[in-house]
Amino acid sequence: MTIEERIENIVKVLDEKKAEEIEVFNLDDADYIADRVVIANSLNLKHTQALFEQLKEALKPEGETFLHADTSDEWVVADLGDILVHIMIPEYRQRYSLETFLSELVENQKRSNKEDV
Repeated sequence: MTIEERIENIVKVLDEKKAEEIEVFNLDDADYIADRVVIANSLNLKHTQALFEQLKEALKPEGETFLHADTSDEWVVADLGDILVHIMIPEYRQRYSLETFLSELVENQKRSNKEDV
């Protein structure tokens, strides 16, 4: 299964289980620990954990391997090797602003690549 197909499966499960504001960042060209990052909002504390459990239930039979997960009621980070999945309450997403960090990472890499040419 390609990384794009895996991302589609992740997004589909999160969407079906009512995650909000799902975003996918392609970091192929960035110097980062993963090739893709998925960020999604949960509706509340219990929903954060429920989304993670439902993600595992849906993806493990598809052959997905969860290498590690850090979990709390507010934020779950799942490491699937080349994909990181962040599920968090909206307050944490706003506070930590991962989108800004990841967008800047991609932009800086693009600038660096242009300078190298």
